Amino acid sequence: MKILYGVQGTGNGHITRARAMAAEMALAGIQVDFVFSGRPAADYFDMEVFGDYRTFQGLSFVARNGALDLMATCRHAKLMTLFRDVRRLDTRGYDLVMTDFEPIVAWAARRQGTPCLGFGHQYAFHYDIPRYTKNWVAQWIMANFAPATTALGAHWHHFGYPILPPLIHNQITANMANSNQVLVYLPFENSEAVMDWLEGVPDYQFRLHCKDIEPGIYGHVEVFPFARASFQENLSQCESVLCNAGFELNSEALQLGRRILVKPLTGQIEQHSNAIALELLGLAETTDELNSEVICNWLETSQVRQVSYPNVARAVVSWLQTNDEMSIEDLCNGLWKQTPEASDQEFRSNARGQSQGIASVSKVSTV
Repeated sequence: MKILYGVQGTGNGHITRARAMAAEMALAGIQVDFVFSGRPAADYFDMEVFGDYRTFQGLSFVARNGALDLMATCRHAKLMTLFRDVRRLDTRGYDLVMTDFEPIVAWAARRQGTPCLGFGHQYAFHYDIPRYTKNWVAQWIMANFAPATTALGAHWHHFGYPILPPLIHNQITANMANSNQVLVYLPFENSEAVMDWLEGVPDYQFRLHCKDIEPGIYGHVEVFPFARASFQENLSQCESVLCNAGFELNSEALQLGRRILVKPLTGQIEQHSNAIALELLGLAETTDELNSEVICNWLETSQVRQVSYPNVARAVVSWLQTNDEMSIEDLCNGLWKQTPEASDQEFRSNARGQSQGIASVSKVSTV
């Protein structure tokens, strides 16, 4: 089996998910060619698992001081380059194209008639799940950004639809973490402002990952560069996680049993939708504005939550090899059955979207 796998490079969540898939595909003997777009080629790091991967400019968004900058995003979008790359990318030698919200492989596959599987969190929004509905233009863009012939979405709950549990990179295992240690990952915020907020909470030790402050120790804040090994180590040792409302990091934090506070990137509807879902499910605290008081109150009053998810990557790779024998519904149903308290009856009857509320969550426990 030969697969062309496109990965959106904006942020690191899509890449983290692809790492887990790459490892399982290698074990299964599947030949995979990886394509990444959405950031400059020099900004990718720790990419050895993807072999001889290719990069394209693609499309991404520009954020300033915690908010989506729509005008700068439009100025930086090079649509003619995108159209050229779509025309030049040949998908016809592959049995399947997979896109984790990566537009070039998705549109090239559509243009050439190659089957394309949309795989990742964004494809869960094809269903009537909790979402931010105030920006219909952004909703249309998200629905059409990376089209696919088949969609396989993931979320923190199935909401009564054929949606996968989160795909966790299984190198991380739950352990006892330091109660006064906090991992901070806010790449879309102004790092100097983040430092000011953290300095106002002196009773905790913060481990901040960013790219525009020199690594080192600044009082009770230690700054780290973007690197997967140190990030995973800090995630394993910190009981609390302060981050934006992306999907993958919050999923890893839930799997480990971490106290979570999220601030969605203003104007980014996926992150606003994620914040809505986390709050409805009772999995994390959310805020639209960060400051020292908000951070301190969260650390002093909120509870740790833990969710146990199965090995989604292995199940999906197995399904790819034998998908004529199992429907997407059966794949998703089987995975949710592996999580305690997610019975088959709950899968069929749980509330759909915000209008009916959320009936239950797969193994949500207060630690």
